[in-house]
Amino acid sequence: MPDPSLLPTFEDILAAAERQRGYVRTTPVLTHAAIDAEAGARIFVKAECLQVTGSFKMRGATNRLAQIPPEGRAGGVVAFSSGNHAQGVARAARLFGMPAVIVMPSDAPQVKMDGVRADGGEIVLYDRNRESREEISNRLAAERGAVVVPSYDDRDIIAGQGTAGLEFARQMQADGEALDALICCTGGGGLITGIALAFERLSPDTRIWTAEPEAHDDWARSLEAGVILSNAPGTRSICDAILTPEPGKLTFAIGKRLLAGGLRVSDADVRGAMRLAARHLKIVAEPGGAAALAAAVRRLPDELKGKRIGVLVTGGNVDMADFLKVLLSDD
Repeated sequence: MPDPSLLPTFEDILAAAERQRGYVRTTPVLTHAAIDAEAGARIFVKAECLQVTGSFKMRGATNRLAQIPPEGRAGGVVAFSSGNHAQGVARAARLFGMPAVIVMPSDAPQVKMDGVRADGGEIVLYDRNRESREEISNRLAAERGAVVVPSYDDRDIIAGQGTAGLEFARQMQADGEALDALICCTGGGGLITGIALAFERLSPDTRIWTAEPEAHDDWARSLEAGVILSNAPGTRSICDAILTPEPGKLTFAIGKRLLAGGLRVSDADVRGAMRLAARHLKIVAEPGGAAALAAAVRRLPDELKGKRIGVLVTGGNVDMADFLKVLLSDD
């Protein structure tokens, strides 16, 4: 178990929300009767795909970079990401007047690389199957005097992402509703564990579930085993945004205590959820961002049928050619 002092608290999430003012937007909660019918439950979709930079990652990046003192900003920041964290860090760095270097896999979607470059970020590519992004990032940071900004296993990142949960719980309270369960797309776990900390205080009866590709289900297996388990190298899915090797040490310490379990979805499930989101909610969901909606409409456990289910659509950064292929397919 990690040192408890390294784990974020609900108070850290409240502080993050204050730091984010003016930098991130409140995202809407969307519903549609056709999606409820498909799922056999009442589905409430928080559309983080409409967040600044197109994903929730702006929340954690803003909270982390805001705490770098002015005298420590000249060297800039280094981050490693398949795309959404990369864009969040690049945007936050530009807003705070800092240079940013982003270590990205060579197979990252072009739309995500374009987003990083549009905010002035420098990209260093690596082979995700043969090279260590952490080693590359640490070397670059040492050479440049930069600060490494992890994508999920960091107290300030988790707290920053947790503001999505703070917001979601308050939105439901304002509507006089309480979620029986919440499903969140899960890679390293920074978002879902931040959300879990917020809901522990504001909606403690809500059970929280991960959603992952069925061939890349490290969180589901880890929660079942009670220890961190990794994915086999080279396992693939269309859900590029959530293909992390294993849960983080900090995130798993929180998740082991607060998460109900893990749900697994196929790539076909995800494509179906992307079409549902576009047709009924009028939003663009990238594959990794649609995994939780896929779990809600295709893989919802019987115990959650008929319940009130919160779903995070976590990102909308998908190449348009790929998105159109999904919309026009029928698998």
